[in-house]
Amino acid sequence: MPTIAGISFIRHIVSNRQAVYKAQFRILRSVQMAKFTTLISVEELTAGLQQKNWVVIDCRFNLQQPAEGLRDFHLGHIPGARYAHLDDDLAAPITLSSGRHPLPTVAQFVATLRRLGISNQSQVIAYDGAAGGIAARLWWMLRWLGHDAVAVLDGGWSAWSAAGGAVEREKQAPEPGGFEARERPGWILSTAELLESLEAKRPPVLVDAREAARYEGLEEPIDAIAGRVPGALSFPYAENLDGNGLWRSKDYLQDAWRQVLDGAPPDDWAIMCGSGVTACHLALSAERAGLTPPRLYAGSWSEWIKDPSRPRLP
Repeated sequence: MPTIAGISFIRHIVSNRQAVYKAQFRILRSVQMAKFTTLISVEELTAGLQQKNWVVIDCRFNLQQPAEGLRDFHLGHIPGARYAHLDDDLAAPITLSSGRHPLPTVAQFVATLRRLGISNQSQVIAYDGAAGGIAARLWWMLRWLGHDAVAVLDGGWSAWSAAGGAVEREKQAPEPGGFEARERPGWILSTAELLESLEAKRPPVLVDAREAARYEGLEEPIDAIAGRVPGALSFPYAENLDGNGLWRSKDYLQDAWRQVLDGAPPDDWAIMCGSGVTACHLALSAERAGLTPPRLYAGSWSEWIKDPSRPRLP
């Protein structure tokens, strides 16, 4: 016969389990009713994985070893995920005048989205290894084509693994999606437009996402020439994250942007980086901070330096 202490212990366990079930149910209900447009947590993604209209895209990629991301995907990924390769799916081939990751045409990208099983009714979740720099590129590109139901997994694969998230190794063969683009005009800043505005001394506010040493021209581990576009401001994209690789609060980001922009949110502004990829991290940060969406200088530094006559600092 159970003792009073034993009965109390059993009640404690039952009570804890009920609390856990109630919390899980609340998360599930909130996920079923929500549209995720910036970030999604590991807990929310776990609760929503069975939603029929959810499409998870693995964007893991290593600039130094371009095949590594796909290898990692085959070794294990979030259940149901499909893989998008930065060079092959989220960029067009490099040309003599382009940067390292030129945007594909709308038609090319729509074909990729359909192959990945994405439609206009899809809730898309993108993740990469950790920081979200590659996943944010997919986030921005979908928004560029008018699709707002897209979010980046906070903490990426690292956070999913640390939380003991389920892992799948099978490659998905999704039914083709029926995505139709609704391109948003004026979301891209070209090199010609930037150069013309600099020459006319009416440049947009331009914010550079590269780490400080690259922005200042002290080192350049990727591109042929070090430096920055004259007048560009610095906001290294890693500053959007805390020490655990998770996104900082909206209040923190609002304060950070206020300092970078000197207190005056601009109407005409743009973001850049080395090749137009991690700049999208700043676009996501700006969205969370409630700022007007910036244009993306898609060519970024790697395109700007293709012509030595273009001004640069230092």
